[in-house]
Amino acid sequence: MYKFALENDICSKDYSQYVDIIQYKDQNPNAYNRKPFSSAEIETVWKWKDTNEYISVILMLIYCGCRIGELLDLKKENVNLNERWFDITASKTESGIRKTPISKKVLPFFEYWYNKNDCEYLLSTPDAKHFVYHNYYDSYWKPFVDQMGMPNHRPHDTRHTCVSLLTAAGVDDKIIKKIVGHKGQSVTETVYTHFEIQQLIDAIDLI
Repeated sequence: MYKFALENDICSKDYSQYVDIIQYKDQNPNAYNRKPFSSAEIETVWKWKDTNEYISVILMLIYCGCRIGELLDLKKENVNLNERWFDITASKTESGIRKTPISKKVLPFFEYWYNKNDCEYLLSTPDAKHFVYHNYYDSYWKPFVDQMGMPNHRPHDTRHTCVSLLTAAGVDDKIIKKIVGHKGQSVTETVYTHFEIQQLIDAIDLI
């Protein structure tokens, strides 16, 4: 850019030589440290699940690996309880559009929310309205993780937790990517490889 500017008399000096971009390559001010929930922390969440219905959402996130926004925007019409999967029809990435298996461990929670009220969305506010992220985070997520003694966790950590659990269970990397909606690393992974939903269900049931 400065070369073009100098050649066209737009400026008289190349100031870009004084900018060292490399020193900032690992310093994203908007980035958060992602830390999976430990086994002890997951056990703690299970112990607290009966104290408030919204704590079940944390477990649903851990055992399905979807983004918090994907779950909050999930409509009941896209949930198949009998076959244990749900369709994510809108996502941040193309690979995020997917069928996601429902783990047998959290199926009761999905059933509970599905039958709770007439809201078209699976999850809903106490007055049966659609959740927006900040409402859920400020009113439910933050108070609960603080009370359970894990204040540094953010909703996206549940996604990393799911990946970690699947990896520890020996699930193939390609299947993990299908479950959580990660983009494949090759044309074979993203275009030609197809996994039946039952394979994804079998995999999620391992954790």
